[in-house]
Amino acid sequence: MTKLLITLFALPVAWVTGFAQAQAPASSAAQAPATQAAAQPKKGAAAPAVGGARSIEAKIAACVGCHGIKGYQASFPEVYKVPMIAGQSAKYIVAALTEYKQGSRRHPTMRSVATALPDQDMSDIASYFESLGKDTAVNLPATADKAPSPQVAGLLQKAACVSCHGANFARPIDPSYPKIAGQHSDYLFVALKAYKSDSNPSAGRSNGIMGAIAKQFSNAELKALALYVSSLEGDLKTVPENRFK
Repeated sequence: MTKLLITLFALPVAWVTGFAQAQAPASSAAQAPATQAAAQPKKGAAAPAVGGARSIEAKIAACVGCHGIKGYQASFPEVYKVPMIAGQSAKYIVAALTEYKQGSRRHPTMRSVATALPDQDMSDIASYFESLGKDTAVNLPATADKAPSPQVAGLLQKAACVSCHGANFARPIDPSYPKIAGQHSDYLFVALKAYKSDSNPSAGRSNGIMGAIAKQFSNAELKALALYVSSLEGDLKTVPENRFK
């Protein structure tokens, strides 16, 4: 199932930006020594942000409102759990956000979030969520930890999922492809159906390879694939912010 792009659906926008700049007075030469001393940072203090750069907390504010709440459900285009992105590849997260921004992934809320992101913010957000999986990295088996049913085995072979997502579905051959082992099954199902409805202006996904794969299967078969992949051990998770615990 090449290049199954997990997407970040249905995020409420809650961007918080705050810029404050202070400028020391220089009214006289007599005040200069005191002014210079006051401007010196205390030993061990963190350096101030350069150019009014926003903190990572501000940059991820819109993300954690959905992806920082365990079991949070979106309602468009149907009810499903939003994808787990903590531990996901930063390169994939950037690729997914870029597709929302450019319109090849169509979802009104995600489009508005991604469109507002400068490239640097997008990169910083992706690196932040990737880093959340490093401290508690799971020692995953080299291949899937559960054998599929004969029916699902045939579907997996037809879709050639492991050729991109890896033998255990958690170590893709390229970091621009998503980890999918253990991902929410209802999200995977919605994502697969979106590739089938690539002409849908509100919820479709345009991707030649994934579209060709998904269109080979009935929705019942796509659901069976999603349920199997979701049942596998993976290292994706939801890391709640303190206020959502």
